[in-house]
Amino acid sequence: MELTISASFLPHTDPEASLAFYRDLLGFEVRLDVGYQDMRWITVGPPGQPGTSIVLQPPTADPNLSDDERRTILEMMAKGTYAGIQLRTPDLQSLFEVLESGGADIVQEPTDQDWGKRDCAVRDPAGNLLRIEQA
Repeated sequence: MELTISASFLPHTDPEASLAFYRDLLGFEVRLDVGYQDMRWITVGPPGQPGTSIVLQPPTADPNLSDDERRTILEMMAKGTYAGIQLRTPDLQSLFEVLESGGADIVQEPTDQDWGKRDCAVRDPAGNLLRIEQA
């Protein structure tokens, strides 16, 4: 059986801030931007990789969530403990400098890790943790 990952989902709380981060800082393409009522789902992905996307979604759009569940999700997002993703780049230092100069929330500067990778960590505008490793 052969499987590929076509999309991962991350919550967002501010569509414009998410676009500025993923499109303008990371350089991802916007593949789809769909609105419904006061919510937006934005699909982004790396140029040259049309089969791999991140869907930025409203965190509490599921009508089956209770008020307590919605509150818990938003609290976890505010702490940066709800969702995350691992990315890879051939030039970690240059990307880190772009993120830092663009005002990204830096969690960890580029570091050689004990497990053999060099990576850094930042949070997107919704608090999602992005670990970015050197390819």
